[in-house]
Amino acid sequence: MTTVRTPQSPDTPAEPAKAAVAAKPTGPAGPARRSRSFNTPSTAQTAARYLLLVLVLLLVIGPFLWQLSTSLKGPAEDVYTRTPSFLPDQPTLGNYGKVAEVIPVWTYALNSVIVAVVCITGNVVGCTLAGYALARLRFRGAKLVLGLFLATLILPGEVTIVSQYVLVRGLGLADTLAGVALPGSIAMLNVLLMRTAFAAVPAELDQAALVDGANVWQRLWHIGLPNVRGMLSVIVIFTFIGAWDDFLWPLIVLNDPQKYTLTVGLQYLNGTFAANPRLIAAGTMIAFLPIVVVFGVCQRFFFKGVEEGAVKG
Repeated sequence: MTTVRTPQSPDTPAEPAKAAVAAKPTGPAGPARRSRSFNTPSTAQTAARYLLLVLVLLLVIGPFLWQLSTSLKGPAEDVYTRTPSFLPDQPTLGNYGKVAEVIPVWTYALNSVIVAVVCITGNVVGCTLAGYALARLRFRGAKLVLGLFLATLILPGEVTIVSQYVLVRGLGLADTLAGVALPGSIAMLNVLLMRTAFAAVPAELDQAALVDGANVWQRLWHIGLPNVRGMLSVIVIFTFIGAWDDFLWPLIVLNDPQKYTLTVGLQYLNGTFAANPRLIAAGTMIAFLPIVVVFGVCQRFFFKGVEEGAVKG
């Protein structure tokens, strides 16, 4: 008996293939679902992110806003009440004028500006030269010098503060603003930051300039500095904040009240037998405003520091 086989057309798909096609998701539902799960956060995740941002904002900005509110409260308002009000009932700027009557606040502010300018100048010039030398120049003992710079970062400032005072006093700079600014004129961390910034500049640019006959100073001025402006702005901001807010070192070096910096002079707002929290808050705001101004001026270069570290072709 002969079995007759019916030839199957090659265009007809097999049954397993049909089942696979039927099981495969069609349309935009499948890819859209996967894209949403990996790329688009859900409503609960978005709410949690915003809640976390609000919490961080309250922790960071809350004390500042409270000090600002206290500095604007009048003498009739009780700042020690059990249920304090955030907004002043009778806002006034008289507390800022009283600060100038209690202490020579503008003299102290000028002293702080002098110290900050000296520290910024020393760090910008000294750290730029030292960082460029460590990154671009080849000399014997370069790795040893770099290791010494790194070793100084291990020691906290309180360990070396006694030796710093002995050195300043030996130089005859005790009770002077120069003695306050001298230890912060060159920070080892800033030297390492400038070295990293200069090392990020392609070495081929220096080699091309060297072939054209440029010396070290020309390579530094025309090639190095234009590519590290962002890092310089970071150093300026951090140095100013450190010099302006420093309290312990000026308190140790200075003895004459007329030479006090602003942070040291503000301690006189807290009297021995009585303290006015409104005046203390107003003095805090006066000391805080220059930091806001400096950061507002340099923020354009501050946030472009990473971008300017690369060379655009």
